[in-house]
Amino acid sequence: MAADILRVEKLSKSFSGRLVIDNLSFRVAEGELSAIIGPNGAGKTTLFNLITGYHVPDSGKIIFNGQNIAGLQPFKTVRLGLARAFQRTNIFPKMTVLENVVSACITRQERNLNFRTPYKKLTQIHQRAYEILDSVGLTAMAQRLSGTLAHGNQKLLDIAVALALEPRLLLLDEPTAGMSPDERWQTVALVKDLWERLKVTMVFIEHDMDIVFGISQKIRVLCYGNLLAEGTPKEISNNLKVIEVYLGEKPMMDEAC
Repeated sequence: MAADILRVEKLSKSFSGRLVIDNLSFRVAEGELSAIIGPNGAGKTTLFNLITGYHVPDSGKIIFNGQNIAGLQPFKTVRLGLARAFQRTNIFPKMTVLENVVSACITRQERNLNFRTPYKKLTQIHQRAYEILDSVGLTAMAQRLSGTLAHGNQKLLDIAVALALEPRLLLLDEPTAGMSPDERWQTVALVKDLWERLKVTMVFIEHDMDIVFGISQKIRVLCYGNLLAEGTPKEISNNLKVIEVYLGEKPMMDEAC
């Protein structure tokens, strides 16, 4: 059995008196490809914000690779091997595609470029950036301004930037949001291929149940900040509580949770 790379223990977070994450606990095994599902307002993105340091929890622990990172600043969680692609792309629109990835490669090395940076080092960074762009199919767009890319390609660039940070755990917040059906399935195939080739643990948020049940090893269902259920796709599809409040023909989760 694989060791846990992430443990969330009794995690809680409120905003203006509204409890968004409520005493939440679960574990993610190293090498796992898993999904987090639930309706709008279930706490999914807030959970990612807590794990990556964009929010500080009111209570509880977030154990990543044996270290409690609850409340740790985002740049510090990145250096520990935790990266994220955002629901709304987090790229530099006035920089080229290549420059976005190069910047992330430099960040991973915990250094800044200056006039004394050896040319060989610059060459190595650019080679690495091109390798990452090739892995997501954006090599031909390397010199384009990122802000001019189509939405689907901006999402791919966001994933490329996250990969440049060489994560052990990659969080993907709705990686197919806003894409056409063809783009969604192409992105799903890419995510699965990257997971298989890079051996990186991936947890993603997704609303498309065909995608969730198509590639996930494990699914976790959030309901108003609580863990309603977790298990394999087969276990979740046969879970009567999940069927009643979420997977039925007319999902009633907002009322039932």
